[in-house]
Amino acid sequence: MNTNSKSDAYAAAGVDITAGYKAVELMKQHIAKTMTAGVCSDIGGFGGAFELDLEGIQRPVLVSGTDGVGTKLKLAFLMDRHDSVGIDCVAMCVNDIICCGAKPLFFLDYIACGKNKPERIADIVKGVCEGCVQSEAALIGGETAEMPGFYPEDEYDLAGYCTGIVDKEKIIDNRTMAAGDVILALPSSGVHSNGFSLVRKVFDVEHSDITAPVPELGGKSIGETLLTPTKIYVKPVLALLKEIQPKGISHITGGGFYENIPRSIPDGLGAKIEKSAVRVLPIFDLIAARGQISERDMFNTFNMGVGMSVIVAKEDADRALAILQAKETDAYVIGEIVQSEEKISID
Repeated sequence: MNTNSKSDAYAAAGVDITAGYKAVELMKQHIAKTMTAGVCSDIGGFGGAFELDLEGIQRPVLVSGTDGVGTKLKLAFLMDRHDSVGIDCVAMCVNDIICCGAKPLFFLDYIACGKNKPERIADIVKGVCEGCVQSEAALIGGETAEMPGFYPEDEYDLAGYCTGIVDKEKIIDNRTMAAGDVILALPSSGVHSNGFSLVRKVFDVEHSDITAPVPELGGKSIGETLLTPTKIYVKPVLALLKEIQPKGISHITGGGFYENIPRSIPDGLGAKIEKSAVRVLPIFDLIAARGQISERDMFNTFNMGVGMSVIVAKEDADRALAILQAKETDAYVIGEIVQSEEKISID
């Protein structure tokens, strides 16, 4: 730890440089778990360095993604639990780039806070590191910005950035998609990290008890259920890519089914979703009931229990399901691709 750098004037303005050093020391044990063979730098420098292993890759393409956790963080503040939102941050980024077929290589995070509390910052980074371990990406850098007067002392924002790699010939696109292809659902772990502005309004989280057991949620509280980390799909999708080339993959985030599934479908084709096949999680039934939200709006806001959809040729569907299920992902069929000018129908 640097003991020479200390500014009384800066501290009087609300920024404690030494707290930043302590936070880095506390998080190093978690960061060490994410190190992979390509890492060429240590935490604390001015940049994160990573050496590419291009063995078996003919035309390497780098794919990048960035995202944050959004207002789900308000639940973390209310519950005073900060060790899982980092998983959400990583998930939102790596789940996006895996839709292209890219294997995540490394991740960087950005934490902006009103007051740097080293133990809390270390908790946040602990979650980031867990997400990196789940996606086999290295945490090679980041930034913690103490911004008094901009954020309240007990609040922060969290965002991240990742880079992955894919052989150009293996990038997932929709050029070969055709009517009759099968749409597979990869189950979500809950609300994930989208739609929380509506969720917070429905449950009035700032003015109600979100720690009480709820029968509809199997005795779990609303707060505990909503803070369930976003599922990371990297390992099951990479296992699938070793044997099957999907026609399209969609990460079901904000905008739900209606916005995200059509993003992987070319003009002239549409997704026909069998509504009765979708395994809707209890939290979504509760949101709909408490908020008196229409079914159309629910499917256009939330993942409804499907965190990712994968489109494969009909003859590959059974094998794809077996591969995904072997990776502890209970995938199932929710529809098919049809000739249509309507991008998606849910009936």
